[in-house]
Amino acid sequence: MLPNLTLVIQGLAFFAVAWLVMKFGWPHIIAAIEERQQKIAEGLAAADTAQANLAQAQDKVADELKAARGKANEIIEQAHQRANQLIDAAKNDAIAEGNRQRALAEAEIDAAANRAKEDLRKQVSMLAVSGASKLLNRTINADDHKALIDDLAAQL
Repeated sequence: MLPNLTLVIQGLAFFAVAWLVMKFGWPHIIAAIEERQQKIAEGLAAADTAQANLAQAQDKVADELKAARGKANEIIEQAHQRANQLIDAAKNDAIAEGNRQRALAEAEIDAAANRAKEDLRKQVSMLAVSGASKLLNRTINADDHKALIDDLAAQL
């Protein structure tokens, strides 16, 4: 065979295959490539949208956290104020109770002092009457004795 004829036949076969591929295969290949490009573009757009949504969500979360922290600080401050009010009320109640108990104790002390004074007066008057009766060398009857004691107690 002739080498030139082989080369021409191979060239014709190449062009025939190239024409068949371009006529029937190329549109399918181009369509697949365009479809992939469209999917890639949609994916990139979706990623950009998701990224923008993520940024908005993060901003919203930051705002909500800031508001929650502010509210928590406000609640804590109210709790401190309430605790201080309770402490002040407890102090006032304790002071009032202490004053009441002190007044009761002072009243008891005064009553005990008055009883002690009265007992002391009676004893002093009994000693005075006894001493006076010994000085007078006579016995005083019970009614006179009681009258003298009452009279001395009244004078003291």
